[in-house]
Amino acid sequence: MHYYSTNKKAPLVSLREAVVKGLAPDRGLYMPETIGQLPSSFFNEIEEMNLTAIAQTVARSFFGEDIPQQELDAIVADTLSFEIPLRQVEENIWVLELFHGPTFAFKDVGARFMARMLSYFVKKQQQDEVKVLVATSGDTGSAVANGFLGVEGIRVFVLYPSGKVSDIQEAQFTTLGQNITALEVDGTFDDCQALVKNAFMDEELNLKLCLTSANSINVARFLPQSFYYFHAWAQLKQHHPDARTVISVPSGNLGNLTAGLFAKRMGLPVERFIAANNRNDVFREYLLSGKYSPRSSVQTIANAMDVGAPSNFDRILDLYGHDHRAITGDISAYRYNDEEIQETIRETKQRTGYLLDPHGACGYLALKEGLQPGETGIFLATAHPAKFKETVEECTGKALEIPDGLAAFMQGKKQAMPLPNDFNLFKKALFRLS
Repeated sequence: MHYYSTNKKAPLVSLREAVVKGLAPDRGLYMPETIGQLPSSFFNEIEEMNLTAIAQTVARSFFGEDIPQQELDAIVADTLSFEIPLRQVEENIWVLELFHGPTFAFKDVGARFMARMLSYFVKKQQQDEVKVLVATSGDTGSAVANGFLGVEGIRVFVLYPSGKVSDIQEAQFTTLGQNITALEVDGTFDDCQALVKNAFMDEELNLKLCLTSANSINVARFLPQSFYYFHAWAQLKQHHPDARTVISVPSGNLGNLTAGLFAKRMGLPVERFIAANNRNDVFREYLLSGKYSPRSSVQTIANAMDVGAPSNFDRILDLYGHDHRAITGDISAYRYNDEEIQETIRETKQRTGYLLDPHGACGYLALKEGLQPGETGIFLATAHPAKFKETVEECTGKALEIPDGLAAFMQGKKQAMPLPNDFNLFKKALFRLS
């Protein structure tokens, strides 16, 4: 299958080129030329399939023309070595827990898949070491760093905003060493993302270094996130075969939501999606007004959603042919401030016994507000509450136990290079460290 740029000013490329390059030369994002429709037989039998079997079927639709089935199936199986359970929170509201992977966040799926796919192409092509650049507002950095840790032929540079990620998130990508380098940027997530994008546009850098991105701008990062939407629906079907399903997605850079929209385009019988926003709600404003006005992000307790210029907005526009009415037909959005998120964590724990993280709380709020009579809702819990220990404990008034896997990260020594928000200094650091 070929991949094209959302800006339509770059030539078509193969899957390998799209994955290795990350960003198109015209600054657009790569999109698959076709989106395969899955057969009705798949959906008729899906509740009998486990997560790996579902994901392998979906992956073949995306990548089956470019990677032998045996290799692709192995990549998927290696990616999904953990469970993604659906749990009922209250009547007609379910939560998909995406935090059972190695870094306790939903991005483990996409990051692990991309690491294995990129490694496959590097070994097959016997090319020079690939430099992976990734900007993070929290969970992306930890998932990518751990997904690529020790992978031969690949070096990862994680750019993160100083003082704007939780201590546990920071520990997950600054204590690893080996082929992982953390760059602590004096700025916001949007500044980090701009540095990464500018690196891909710099002729000298790309001439001397083989660069790619592991943010959701990379097709190998965001497309695999569609796997768990199918798995969620399969689990719900076991309980409610005829449910009219609505899915609420905590939204920042919009990669997770875009993956869900791809799943719907492939035939997943979901009625619609809800984009849950914190105070950084430029996408919500676009849905309401038809005007897109990116701006600097503001810091919130749901920090992984602190994005003021979401990259995957361009993919959503492209997917719907820039038709605002069509987009709003499939997506609605709601916005919540820190106080509302905190109160939801406290009240939900007290009333139902279920403990939310700040991002899941945002998704839960949006689902409760947007769910219509006769609909069944799923919201995504994107990270373990312990990754936001202080915030969650302040809301509930109770001590929160940290899982052993998370606690282990806190024992390591921080290794991070401070970096001003200056592209020339970033460029020099890349050359020096490569």
